[in-house]
Amino acid sequence: MNSKKNFVLRIDEETFKALEKWAGDEFRSVNGQLEWIIDKALKETGRKKKGDRSDKTSEKK
Repeated sequence: MNSKKNFVLRIDEETFKALEKWAGDEFRSVNGQLEWIIDKALKETGRKKKGDRSDKTSEKK
């Protein structure tokens, strides 16, 4: 089973609103959108295997 780590993230209101809109446009929660963004960046920079589906955040595009 894949466990997830909880942590606090402080982010300015304007950035949060932009994330909230983007997440809504892709039918995700803000948390799910952040997971997707981080996962995508890790894979694109070779820091995580591209075939790794250890999380349940689905790619929309």
